[in-house]
Amino acid sequence: MHPHTRAMVAAAAHAFIIGRKVAGIYDHSAGRHLRIAAEARGEQLQGFDGDRPARFGGTLPELYDAGDRVFVSLEIDGATARGHDRSTSSSYSANVTESLVQLYDYSQGAWFTFDVQVV
Repeated sequence: MHPHTRAMVAAAAHAFIIGRKVAGIYDHSAGRHLRIAAEARGEQLQGFDGDRPARFGGTLPELYDAGDRVFVSLEIDGATARGHDRSTSSSYSANVTESLVQLYDYSQGAWFTFDVQVV
């Protein structure tokens, strides 16, 4: 997965699972704050990646990344999210807590951690 796709998925998963609006995230692997916002209402998501700038969102289980013009699947099961990034043909899983998302990118064979700021 592309780093910006991992960040987008982390924000979306957190918005759906925790139910609070995401105002930004800190990407530990990049060592920087990212301007990503996401808000979920029911099965709908609206988001914006201010660093690219690109909108993302849609209805579960499909999210559309307007920046890359690609769909990413996202399925929620309790505090876990999983899915597939069609642009890179890679799968992921993510564990979500109140302030943290840990995402495993199967194509990289590695974990990525994101601190989440909420409104």
